[in-house]
Amino acid sequence: MIDLNERQRHQVVVIGGGFGGLETVRRLKKADVDVTLIDRRNFHLFQPLLYQVATGGLSPANIAAPLRSIFGKQKNCRILLGEVTGFDLEQNEVILQDDRCRFDTLVVAAGASPSYFGNDSWQKYAPPLKSIEDATAIRSRLFWCFEQAEREACKKDRCEWLTFVIVGGGPTGVELAGALAEISRHTLVNDFRSIDPSEARIILVEAGDQVLSSYPPDLTSKAESKIRQLGIELRTKTQVTEIKQDYVEVEHVGSTERIATYSVIWAAGVKANPLGGKLAQAANCKTDRMGRVLVSDDLTLSTNPSIFVIGDLAYVTNDEDNPLPGIAPVAIQQAKFVAKLIQLRQSGRKSKDRFHYRDLGSMATIGRKAAIAEIGKFKFSGIFAWWLWLAIHLMQIVQFQNRVLILIQWAYSYLTYNRAARLITHPTHNDNEADTSKAIDQTS
Repeated sequence: MIDLNERQRHQVVVIGGGFGGLETVRRLKKADVDVTLIDRRNFHLFQPLLYQVATGGLSPANIAAPLRSIFGKQKNCRILLGEVTGFDLEQNEVILQDDRCRFDTLVVAAGASPSYFGNDSWQKYAPPLKSIEDATAIRSRLFWCFEQAEREACKKDRCEWLTFVIVGGGPTGVELAGALAEISRHTLVNDFRSIDPSEARIILVEAGDQVLSSYPPDLTSKAESKIRQLGIELRTKTQVTEIKQDYVEVEHVGSTERIATYSVIWAAGVKANPLGGKLAQAANCKTDRMGRVLVSDDLTLSTNPSIFVIGDLAYVTNDEDNPLPGIAPVAIQQAKFVAKLIQLRQSGRKSKDRFHYRDLGSMATIGRKAAIAEIGKFKFSGIFAWWLWLAIHLMQIVQFQNRVLILIQWAYSYLTYNRAARLITHPTHNDNEADTSKAIDQTS
């Protein structure tokens, strides 16, 4: 068993190296505690820019920072690479796949995973965008489709290869659709001889009445207008009913349509990490229907005040009793609150503070020179919102060297429309299929 009590100081174990876990460890830098950060990956991933990796705009290393590099100078922090499989709360131990780790205070920030709303078989044909592996697999799939279309003599077959369906009209889906429109209309326009990439058909499917539904109606209206200007087919009030290797079936107002395509990307929903259910079972507490753990006002478990749950894994409501969204600012503010509370406890002081989320605003980009932003009472759209989006996301990148690299890449892409990371790095065919030219291995 991993013994973290060698120095007899209070042991804080943080599970998850995402925004919440990262900020918690940072805020405990000067605290009189020893911190252990456990993650199954050795890097922190800046998920808001994953779509740029998926569309060849950035390389994976641009948006990932090694955890040991981030905390190399934080003397009270220890990094453990491992996968948490359960909890032994009677012994105050986190159960790893091959070991155990003791704690005095536990912070669980394990994040979320994709949700297919009970249709998990769809993942084989419609990959999500939650990890570096997802992004590079989607990138390979997208550019492979253009390559396959170049080889087709039949116009109908070419159209099927050049049809891209994105399911989900949230920020990820909108950003992916906008980036794909730029690729087909500009980046690849001179790269092929048999096809015209600008003829690519990009379909954005949203089950609700509008895309980006968390924004005010006037901003979503502007976003939808820009989406259509980019040549993207926007299908609102449309449900996906089936996804197979070579088609997706949708239903709109009782009418069913089958869209022939070899490229479907899932951006429709998330659920809490399964670790939340294991924690709830061990602690005898409850989860909501999405698997998020119900926590007290101070983000602790009602049955165990030494355990905090933050980020996408925690069910927390705002003043209107609505659940807080699973976004980075929520996780970061929760981490700051938890770190402060841990330090107060260590100094012998008690706090009756409850966590209160301060909404600093939200923004989403649609494409080049196009974005929407809501900051307090102010609303922005167009090029100013786009520049604002670029600046804020750039400053949130953890490591300075990555900021510089991303800034240079963005500037180059802006001036040339080029996307330097247009690499097909995953297997994209299946020899077991009779027609290898139209088979894509979705497990890549």
